[in-house]
Amino acid sequence: MAGHSKWANIKRQKAAVDAKKGKTFTQLSRAIIVAARNGVPDPMANFQLRTAIEKAKAAGIPNDNIDRAIAKGAGTFAGDTPMEVIRYEGYGPGGVAILIEALTDNRNRTAADLRAALSKNGGNLGETGCVSWMFAQKGVCTVQFIVDEEQLLEVSLEGGAEFYEIAEDEMAVVFTEVANLENLSKILKEKSFRVIDTELRWLPDNYVEITDPDQARSLLKLIDSLEGLDDVQNVTANFEMAEQLMVVSMA
Repeated sequence: MAGHSKWANIKRQKAAVDAKKGKTFTQLSRAIIVAARNGVPDPMANFQLRTAIEKAKAAGIPNDNIDRAIAKGAGTFAGDTPMEVIRYEGYGPGGVAILIEALTDNRNRTAADLRAALSKNGGNLGETGCVSWMFAQKGVCTVQFIVDEEQLLEVSLEGGAEFYEIAEDEMAVVFTEVANLENLSKILKEKSFRVIDTELRWLPDNYVEITDPDQARSLLKLIDSLEGLDDVQNVTANFEMAEQLMVVSMA
């Protein structure tokens, strides 16, 4: 088992974007809808739903809003407009591959909004399958790393993890197959690791290095614009750039 060599860089990029714009109530509520649609609408029997509810509560979303989101996902909310999960694919400046996961009740509106955000920032919307082959979906547990690495390795192996990465701020990120995420989280908690977050994440198979300041500025502005759309749940891109360039471009 080995650490993921790109994670520290990607973590810094994600943190910089998240610092500019946190998840909105709408996006967190829609994460609950997606989870309820993908399984039973019972958080005790649906790990993805339970995790989405925990994140929503941490953000201060009222219980009534959470219950309504569960009902929408289960299809039991009266007068609700059906929503569908759609994955869009495209390219950003420098040929960067971008995966966009959305939940929408109007795919024409969503596609138009995405196309506008991409075109304004040097990107374009592509056909289904044009970049998804470059990514693999994994389950991810972020834990507070306050023990020695040997123990982390031992517990990760016991939990069926594939690899891990020691990150900054006393954090570690442990990766596993999607179907094993709940088991990994359970084992980590049983072994006294504090699990900060659990999620599904797309990991690129390869990366595009961005060194041009103008491309970096356009790319980060594009990611920020896409994540700002209410229909968008997640944005994943296969780029990396020097931390100094990223900081300057975000200024």
